[in-house]
Amino acid sequence: MHRFIARANIDHFIGLLTGSDLTPDRRNGITTLLIAEFDKLAHDLEHLEFVEKKASEGRNRVSQVRDMRDGHPFGTTQREEAERLLVSCENLQTVLEDFCHRLRAKINSPGGTISAGSRKKLIY
Repeated sequence: MHRFIARANIDHFIGLLTGSDLTPDRRNGITTLLIAEFDKLAHDLEHLEFVEKKASEGRNRVSQVRDMRDGHPFGTTQREEAERLLVSCENLQTVLEDFCHRLRAKINSPGGTISAGSRKKLIY
């Protein structure tokens, strides 16, 4: 049951983080919660596919937002808003890719653990 809740929370937090209306403090808090939910899945390697799917969806989201930004003329409010959203999506993608990398490393090293190490530096 806790895995279902963790996955639902991950989906919810990713949804919140892809918005452009968050303050930096709120974004930091939600990113911290997202990392905590990912850590709950880190003990069960069957979740790698779920995490990789989220990273793949994130790559698509970054590409779509980049295209949207590029569709607006320089100097417009719409482009500035799209640029902020792109930065948010790219930062979120960094967190997703980092977690995938750590989970894959755990699979490749028997008995290893996923360290929370440098992920704290990824919160923007």
